[in-house]
Amino acid sequence: MNQPIYDTIALIGIGLIGSSISHAARRAGLCRRLVGHAKSEATRATALRLGLVEAACPTAAEAVKNADLVILCVPVGACVRIAEEIRDHLKPGATVTDVGSVKGTIVRDVGPLLPPNVHFVPGHPIAGTEHSGPESGFAELYDNRWCILTPPEDTDPAATERLRTFWQGLGSNVEIMDADHHDMVLAITSHVPHLIAFNIVNTAAHLERVTDSEVIKFSAGGFRDFTRIAASDPTMWRDVFLNNREAVLEMLGRFTEDLIHLQRSIRYGDGETLFELFSKARQIRRGVIQAGQDAGSAAAFYRSRDAVGAKPGNAPAGDKPKP
Repeated sequence: MNQPIYDTIALIGIGLIGSSISHAARRAGLCRRLVGHAKSEATRATALRLGLVEAACPTAAEAVKNADLVILCVPVGACVRIAEEIRDHLKPGATVTDVGSVKGTIVRDVGPLLPPNVHFVPGHPIAGTEHSGPESGFAELYDNRWCILTPPEDTDPAATERLRTFWQGLGSNVEIMDADHHDMVLAITSHVPHLIAFNIVNTAAHLERVTDSEVIKFSAGGFRDFTRIAASDPTMWRDVFLNNREAVLEMLGRFTEDLIHLQRSIRYGDGETLFELFSKARQIRRGVIQAGQDAGSAAAFYRSRDAVGAKPGNAPAGDKPKP
């Protein structure tokens, strides 16, 4: 077991991300005590039953009182309300971070609400599945995944480095990045792909000449991938698009231009252009696989085990992630 990095950690939200942090932190011995908060009494009871936390508090203010690290594991749109609730109850010297997919609005809106005697280091673990809730978490979720930290300019470097070490202990690779640059990068690598997935699934559902049963029955691999992405938490993604609208709209504009270029190539039978575009895309996909960021990861493996009733995170020795 490693030396604990924080004595007490407060998880504000105990869904997929929060519960996976609990599993991974316990696996690595990164803290001595975990406390959680969830609005739902049922979620709090489940978290206690699973041993995710030692205490499950009905309010965020109660959960953070003695915490050295506070992690906001809630949708981006809820972070301001949580910050207002906890700001008078934070321990001096504590670090406050989050896990949201948008960082610019978090830095702008949450940071000023926190007292000057705490450290604010926004974060974003780029990991997840389409499942949610405290029973969906597993320790391997962050293994070999990236976590981006976006500390404001006046943040204590020691607090940032301590949080970096924590995420590395959870299994992540860590990068420090400017918040606005993060939002632009994630707009094209995550946000726009999710928007396309939501849209293509709805388009298929609205085709008058194709029945819902045919869409389900004859789903090919590409459409199955879209439906998996479209199964993600609608509250979280609503907040992502509302809070990163400028970057998303800019990337959507570029995507639309490229899509029109593809449309013209198909219309005029320009096979050479199509082949060139598809070859470039294939090369990028190979780079994703070589970097270990493909869907054949442990996350996909444990998700598939969970789907058939196996307990996440308890793969027998010798079992390997399936592609």
